[in-house]
Amino acid sequence: MASPATLPISNPQSESQPPIATPAFRSFISRLNTTIRSGLSQRRPWLELLDRSSFARPENLSDAASRIRKNFSYFRINYISLLAVSLALSLLTHPFSLLVLLSLLAAWLFLYLFRPSDQPVVVGGRTFSDREILGILVVSTVVVVFLTSVGSLLISALLVGLGVVCTHGAFRMPEDLFLDEQEVGNSGFLSFLGNAAAAAAPSVATRV
Repeated sequence: MASPATLPISNPQSESQPPIATPAFRSFISRLNTTIRSGLSQRRPWLELLDRSSFARPENLSDAASRIRKNFSYFRINYISLLAVSLALSLLTHPFSLLVLLSLLAAWLFLYLFRPSDQPVVVGGRTFSDREILGILVVSTVVVVFLTSVGSLLISALLVGLGVVCTHGAFRMPEDLFLDEQEVGNSGFLSFLGNAAAAAAPSVATRV
């Protein structure tokens, strides 16, 4: 008696995982979430930022620059939040620019940074190497940022945010702030995101 035909069974574990499920991407998202939460936990009370009794006109440009430096070191998380809000409002009022930037970010993440090395990009039957993908992404980024209205929108939003931050820092008297001199010297503009950026470094290094 003939044995019954064996039906082919596909093994879902043998199928390649999409780029979003790679361990490097999950590690990057986890570390980014942790460092952002840690950074936001260091922000100063907004009422302290807006204390009207602490505002006074600076005596000269040197005094204004000193105030900006000290206030930025003390309120840097609040200031970075203001810059982020300025960028977010500008992008939300221009949905097309927001869509273009999100598409560009997704392309960098899933086509280069966190794409497994054993999963080549094939378009129209042609396989693209990592160098070709990097070149296409770099050219696309340059075109989007410098040759379209997206770049001017980002620059305008940053200038508005920096204007608000510098004006507040120049007129806010820092004498009532408990500021360590070492903290003043070591404060970086995006230092609280350094750990998150380091998570992506191994993935980039393997493709260089």
